[in-house]
Amino acid sequence: MIRHFCCVAFMILAVLLLIPAELSSQSVASKNVTVAATAMPGGCAMFSAAVGGAGDALPQSTENGFSVSNLNRAVAPCSDFYQFADGGWAKNNPLPADHSSWATFNKLHDKNEDVLRQILEEAANDKSAAPGSNWQKIGDYYAACMDEAQIEAAGLKPLDSELQRIAEIKDGATLQAEIARLQREGVAAVFDFGSTPDFKDSSRAIADAEQGGLGLPDRQYYRDTDDRATKMRDQYSEHVTNMFKLMGDDDSKAAAEAKTVLSVETALANASMDRVDRRDPEKIYHTMAVAQLGELTPHVSWGTYFEAVGAPTVASINIEQPVFFKAVDAAFSSIPLDDWKTYLRWHLIHSVAPALPAKFVEENFNFYGRTLTGAKEMLPRWRRCVESTDGVLGEALGQYYVERNFPPEAKAKAIVMVNNLLDTLHADLTTLDWMSPATRVEAIKKLQAITLKIGYPDKWRDYSAFKVDRVSFVGNRMRGRTFDFEHDLAKIGKPVDRTEWEMTPPTVNAYYSLQKNEIVFPAGILQPPFFDPNGDPAINYGGIGSVMGHEMTHGFDDQGAKFDAQGNLKNWWTREDLKNFKARGDCIAQQFGAFEDSGLHENGKLVEGESIADLGGLTISYAAFEKALQGKPTPGLIDGFTPEQRFFLGFAQDWAWNYRPEFAQLLIKTDPHPLGQFRTNGAVSNMPAFAKAFACSAGSPMVRAEGVRCRIW
Repeated sequence: MIRHFCCVAFMILAVLLLIPAELSSQSVASKNVTVAATAMPGGCAMFSAAVGGAGDALPQSTENGFSVSNLNRAVAPCSDFYQFADGGWAKNNPLPADHSSWATFNKLHDKNEDVLRQILEEAANDKSAAPGSNWQKIGDYYAACMDEAQIEAAGLKPLDSELQRIAEIKDGATLQAEIARLQREGVAAVFDFGSTPDFKDSSRAIADAEQGGLGLPDRQYYRDTDDRATKMRDQYSEHVTNMFKLMGDDDSKAAAEAKTVLSVETALANASMDRVDRRDPEKIYHTMAVAQLGELTPHVSWGTYFEAVGAPTVASINIEQPVFFKAVDAAFSSIPLDDWKTYLRWHLIHSVAPALPAKFVEENFNFYGRTLTGAKEMLPRWRRCVESTDGVLGEALGQYYVERNFPPEAKAKAIVMVNNLLDTLHADLTTLDWMSPATRVEAIKKLQAITLKIGYPDKWRDYSAFKVDRVSFVGNRMRGRTFDFEHDLAKIGKPVDRTEWEMTPPTVNAYYSLQKNEIVFPAGILQPPFFDPNGDPAINYGGIGSVMGHEMTHGFDDQGAKFDAQGNLKNWWTREDLKNFKARGDCIAQQFGAFEDSGLHENGKLVEGESIADLGGLTISYAAFEKALQGKPTPGLIDGFTPEQRFFLGFAQDWAWNYRPEFAQLLIKTDPHPLGQFRTNGAVSNMPAFAKAFACSAGSPMVRAEGVRCRIW
């Protein structure tokens, strides 16, 4: 499915998003549009009196969801709040060798995987599992993934039939049919095809095609001319060469094949739309009747393609990037068939590499792990197999996870908290000083139409048509991808199922769907340190509350503001209000475009939506927190911090992280979420409530003057 939604965090183990997706629990979202210590300067003279100096003996409490060991007291909160709040965390949580980043999200993700491992090992060892049951499927899938001896013995035999079909391509029709077949098996060849709710009629699903077909993470890796990009292309070419050599090709042939792959992919990259433009729904919405496709792409036999891909009757289709598809059409007639065969062989082996014998796994990791993201070691086999099972059988596995790890009272308290934030945002919209009455009516209508999903689906997915055995991990993985693909294509032409989830229950993330107008919080994130049903309200509102507010605000960010209450692409703003809103968004983009640290420069327009959601979510959550305190005894100090200070500390710990330079460079180029230090300091520096909580004086680095402060909500 071509999905368009916004999540709160970058993909937890993004290194795995760039390694073929069968070993990534986050692969469902890989295409989505959906968010050193310094000396203490002056400016916070009152702060030390409120929370104690660096030499104070304070309790190392964790029972309230926060530990003062996270702090770096050598830095003033009014100077660099991220370093103050998370500097100790960064020091105490060094990067594991098998991770490219290590953050609060990663730690909870790994904790959830420990639970999933126990479930999967029980299932794998249960010889009495009923054939065809979810228990049998998750057990056999995990067992086949863990059976390295069987994988080594099989070698490339599971791919023989596909490699033979590629070799037998004889003309344009058989080329396009083979591309379709490979796409059914999860091979990202040439472009992506699936279903999506119609942007202008969200009640029905239509066919959708978008650019793709690259082995590097983004078009800029092919287009940039700086030394880093040139070196990366050379390293990629070396990797492709090595993979062909592992398939049995000699050195000279493998090197020539790698050159061919890079040439084909560069042609696709040069025609691809950049990530900023892809965030604009109006720029990726071009519906047309099937008959019109012939005018756009006369060398593409869409009838042959639809039949080979297994699509139902396609009456209309959204072509997200017409310029790209014109280039694909030209490439079909200009690139020799032998070059296409080489390209397809590469993408087939690339797509299954982590499921193959060790020499393929190691070479794949050497580039996509070490080179691209800086990871020093591979994750343990069991973690890769847990993530693969979650990615392919997520709701089957998720049912057992929820039973063991998400009590009903946690769900109930999370629902209460979300509703508190929804009420607060409603109150804000009714009084917002820059919004006219006409726009206000539509904004409130949209807010009231938001669907809330907490923990896990009300209707679990049916996996009965997915055959899983212990014979072949590659076979399970390819059948799993085909099962997902067929499930997605079956939606074309039908009413949109609004009960479906786009994340699995153990996922440590959350999302807002533009076209369903829904906010979704999987069970995986609804636990400490983000949420403790019995914990300190200040930490809860600063932590999970800001996440909840973040997702709500996505409904009104630079993307969400273009969709109405039903999830349709429609302008519901007056001309003056829209102009005002865009100016406020530009304020955010300009602020974040100015952020730089150690050579890392944020792309303000790329991160605009997530940064609007961060600031809006934090603002709404703080107002909800203040409302929750009304009529109750005033909470006292905990670890020397006031409730208001703990709120912001709870927010900051969401984004505590360490990362490798290579991984940070990757995120800066490709991710719509700012880096942790920027999203923390960017949000709080625009909030007068933060300056008041920590008694920051005017002119402090964390206090933006009235004339340059960004405010939306």
